[in-house]
Amino acid sequence: MRDYVEIGIGREARKAYRLSDISLVPSRRTRSSGDVDTSWHIDAYTFDIPLVSHPTDALASPEFVIEMGRQGGLGVLNAEGILARHASFEEAVARVAKVSRAVMDDEVVSWTDIVSGDRQTTQELQALHSVPIDYDLLAERIAQVRDAGVTVAVRVSPQNARELAPVVIKAGAEILFIQGTIISAEHVQRGGEPLDLKEFIGSLDVPVIAGGVYDYTTATHLMRSGAAGIIVGSGVLSGYPSVGVGVPMATAIADVAAARREYLDETGGRYVHVIADGEIHNSGDIAAAIACGADAVMLGRPLAWAAEAAGNGTYWEAAAAHPRFPRGVVEPVTGLAERIPLEQVLNGPATEASGETNVVGGLRRIMAKCGYTDTKSFQKVGLTVGR
Repeated sequence: MRDYVEIGIGREARKAYRLSDISLVPSRRTRSSGDVDTSWHIDAYTFDIPLVSHPTDALASPEFVIEMGRQGGLGVLNAEGILARHASFEEAVARVAKVSRAVMDDEVVSWTDIVSGDRQTTQELQALHSVPIDYDLLAERIAQVRDAGVTVAVRVSPQNARELAPVVIKAGAEILFIQGTIISAEHVQRGGEPLDLKEFIGSLDVPVIAGGVYDYTTATHLMRSGAAGIIVGSGVLSGYPSVGVGVPMATAIADVAAARREYLDETGGRYVHVIADGEIHNSGDIAAAIACGADAVMLGRPLAWAAEAAGNGTYWEAAAAHPRFPRGVVEPVTGLAERIPLEQVLNGPATEASGETNVVGGLRRIMAKCGYTDTKSFQKVGLTVGR
């Protein structure tokens, strides 16, 4: 039963829960973590781990995406990012990191300095993104990943999907992400042709994963449009000021998972995958997201510790570069004395107790202690809330 509270005379709000509010209930039987299967299957593609990298230039150079694929996950290139606009990708990303660190390396850092640094790095990102997309360069980046033999996934925005999707698919994209902060089944813009995702997805020869969404109704519409997967959330760093749009992730994931069950019955067996993107910082959050109904999670900041990550220890979300309304900030990643290989970030050994490294090993251990050996059955684990 949904829980509503009165926030003022004549106005109610639904209570919702974050992943950090959720605790998992162990069953009567524990397992060995060596017996846990974390594989994830979507369309014709199989991955050893249920992890997708956030499509930000802070992570997703072609080299990072290739290594992510070799480690069993799915890396996603951003077709509208710096890598598609600047041939000297490493130098362009280094410019962003340099501006960010210039403030943090000062001996005395005030709140005013931090705000000023945020503005400078955001302006640097916006300037880099103001350069037009080079289609030949984009095709070259995609071909580099394709030639390495890993699954090629590419992200486009809803606004530019009609123009960019044929380009990236022709270049070799095998999975298309149509991803924005918030998305609907029909994107309407003044002076332009509406993007009807049902018609658009039906015209493509590759599976489409679309998002982000936060509610049952929008998720149902996207499922009916033919999407193979739905992204829940937007990945924008938690704790940073936002416009107040969205739903805490535990509730949002559960609502979209309910839409998936209804759609499965409606279609007589078509299963649409749920991918969580938000409030996920460590292996405990990954486990909570799957327990709430996610099939896989999209990781951002935790992967920035990897030596292969393009940002060289600096992280930002793709939305931080928006030309008019940026969301999120550019920030140095702290917590480790030095960056470590992606393999160690994913599979350990961990040298700290926060669960931010060895994230797959931590997920396996949590699942085993709760008595489950595969992610699908783990979606049935008992849950409690802390408030």
